Amino acid sequence: MRREATEPAALRSWLLHAPDRIEGTLRVPGDKSISHRSLLLGALAHGVTEVRGFLRGADCLATLEALRALGTEIIESADGGVQIKGAGPEALREPLTVLDAGNSGTSLRLLAGLLAGRPFFSVLTGDASLRSRPMRRITEPLAAMGATLLGRVNGDFPPLAIRGGALSGIGWRSPVASAQVKSAILLAGLQATGETSVTEPTLSRDHTERMLTAFGVSPQQSGTTVIVRGGATLHATQLDVPGDLSSAAFFLVAAAAQAGAEVHIQNVGVNPTRTGLLDVLTRMGAAVDRDHPRIHGGEPVADLRVRGVRLHGTTIEAEAIPRLIDEIPILTVAAALAEGVTLISGAGELRVKEVDRLAALAGELCTLGVAIAVEGDSLRITGGRRLRGAAVRSRGDHRMAMSLAVAGLFAEGETIVEDVACVETSFPGFARLLESVASGCGIREIPTSGCNSIAGASQLASRFEENSSL
Repeated sequence: MRREATEPAALRSWLLHAPDRIEGTLRVPGDKSISHRSLLLGALAHGVTEVRGFLRGADCLATLEALRALGTEIIESADGGVQIKGAGPEALREPLTVLDAGNSGTSLRLLAGLLAGRPFFSVLTGDASLRSRPMRRITEPLAAMGATLLGRVNGDFPPLAIRGGALSGIGWRSPVASAQVKSAILLAGLQATGETSVTEPTLSRDHTERMLTAFGVSPQQSGTTVIVRGGATLHATQLDVPGDLSSAAFFLVAAAAQAGAEVHIQNVGVNPTRTGLLDVLTRMGAAVDRDHPRIHGGEPVADLRVRGVRLHGTTIEAEAIPRLIDEIPILTVAAALAEGVTLISGAGELRVKEVDRLAALAGELCTLGVAIAVEGDSLRITGGRRLRGAAVRSRGDHRMAMSLAVAGLFAEGETIVEDVACVETSFPGFARLLESVASGCGIREIPTSGCNSIAGASQLASRFEENSSL
């Protein structure tokens, strides 16, 4: 059972300062989106699916434990791989307990799609943050297919109670481009009679569609519409999970923003529905190269190399948001370090993430001296100011925590990023890797309690290193 990130024992902070240089070669953990889907499709398939490079972050482990509670045997190996012993959807059984998705919206939404097709009762919940995130985008289409779903506020918020089974295919037009919504409907559609289609306003990330092909089921694709036919049999396969571009983003921006810096990141997924970050950094003036491009399990992979320059501001329009939705926090930091104005439009989806990321970003970056304003669903950042070290808060959001740490590399004096335990959801070992390429940043983990000032935090860090009982 995972502890809530708000428990005092879990609260930790990072203390860091500007590095001497940013350079090096590294690998980032496996792609979170692909890791989730490998478990879910492996559980629906017949036979043993072997997954290499699986992300052992808290979010993916929540999906893993939920599937175990549903009767799927999953074996974890010391080298980071997993074996999923699937026997088809019929082998899933009614869980004896509530399924806890923790902080993972992907876990809850995709599991809801899977469970909508099973003829038993189940309940999905999560931590306080996840229980405040809207779910009607999935409960409405799943109910229209024949499942019964109940949740707080007329089914809009978890916990969700699901009575599944006997689904009929549906043609669903999603009002938003969301891979979580699309994947939930497709997972239900695999278990429904007839065809199920999902049409989006723009194409969201397509990891589910690509992976289905690896499992022997080829969805039909036409523009922004994807179609699956119910009753198809999935066959076990072998999957290699590439490095997560969303995790690589923090190092790419850090190097891009320091003139003369150079960072190489090996084996990164460069799915075209995810590479908006690379396009934006290139427009801002960074030199970004993709070396040794190849295909693994239907997913494009490359080694990324970025060389730092003086960045300049740019405009990110609403239609580009689905291809970089998770990278907006770190792109906001890039904008703060660039000359001129950057405008990010149509990012309202970030207001219903772990926190209201637009408001949170503006509030915390202002503390560091960034000129930033929220205008509806847009951000306006005037870059070029020298940042100043300060104490800032992650607000329990993993991408906020890592983005603020990168901002601290460019600030005068020391920066504290409070409450960094949340980073374990997606990027175990982030601080160690950051220090490996940001030589001299001195990043240290310290207890949050008692960090009432930068000076106090420095003293506390010294005592913490000397006395492990703190």
